[in-house]
Amino acid sequence: MIDIENQVFSTIATALRAQYSGIFVSGEFTDVLARFPAVTIVESDNRVLQKMRTAAPNLENAVSLMYEVNVYTNSVGYKKSEAKDIMETIDNEFSKIGFTRTMCNPVSNLQDATIYRIVARYEGVADKNFRIYTK
Repeated sequence: MIDIENQVFSTIATALRAQYSGIFVSGEFTDVLARFPAVTIVESDNRVLQKMRTAAPNLENAVSLMYEVNVYTNSVGYKKSEAKDIMETIDNEFSKIGFTRTMCNPVSNLQDATIYRIVARYEGVADKNFRIYTK
């Protein structure tokens, strides 16, 4: 299985931590966030790209990937603008490494309306040499 999740997470998390002191970044969904602002970056899909499949022994030459990103903020007075700034950093980093944003929407946080949340999805194709192609 072609697995670049750690590289993608590290790239995005490093950029976020450099720009936003104290930001919480996780590679897993979590019910309780450690602190705010917070970001989760999760590989939601990793499937073999059928048109690049070959006969044995290299059946898997490329995979189609999807990452889901959640941004959470609760800063009084500017949580929406803070969330958008964080999302812009995330968007720039995913673009730099070759992913395309396929969705980005604010989502009501029903558990706690004081928290502003944005969800985005990024898609791309990675080959067995870990090169990323825009989907």
